[in-house]
Amino acid sequence: MTQTPLPSLRDTLIPEIRQAFPNLNDQHLLQEIANHGRCMKFKAGEIIMDYGEYIRMVPLVLEGSIKVMRENEEGEELFLYYLNSGESCSMSFSCCMADKRSSVRAMAEEDTRILGIPVRFVDEWISKYPVWKNFVMRSYDQRMMELINTIDTIAFKRMDERLWEYLEQKAFTHDSREISTTHQQIAWDLHASREAISRLLKQLEKMGKLTLGRNKITLN
Repeated sequence: MTQTPLPSLRDTLIPEIRQAFPNLNDQHLLQEIANHGRCMKFKAGEIIMDYGEYIRMVPLVLEGSIKVMRENEEGEELFLYYLNSGESCSMSFSCCMADKRSSVRAMAEEDTRILGIPVRFVDEWISKYPVWKNFVMRSYDQRMMELINTIDTIAFKRMDERLWEYLEQKAFTHDSREISTTHQQIAWDLHASREAISRLLKQLEKMGKLTLGRNKITLN
């Protein structure tokens, strides 16, 4: 009797990649991603990519979320955007292909699993697979629009508007209206004082938009 061979770990990874990245719908590309990608897990709070590091892999987020931040000359950080399942970091594409050091820090916002694509395949697949080229271009466009929105928010919106937008984005990323965080962490992310954030949170609570708890905020 002929025994049916068990599927390899790489083969079982392909359906997961297809589910997270439906636009990468080229079977040959999916096989290459499964063959060459390195599956990595990070606990919430772990640094995935840090300032000044050379980037040797492009992350494809399979599950979880990643917070991307920028640091100024005084060592103060500013939150830029989140990477969620089905997304990648355009800055890692450019740093990989130009062999540049990272100008951002990427940290696991929650337990996260990524597929790291070695740099040598990033450029090769652009000319080989149109769907990969489109994916890279869409990643650049999405991140650029988010950065423009961040600049607009800082330049033109009041702090209470920035705070509410930040909370809604965080809730969307975690797929939960209950956010586990501290007033100090929000202040760091928004480059504001903790006192100002606490005052605005209390105002939002009085307006009935949220409920404050111990190290958590629930959006109503």
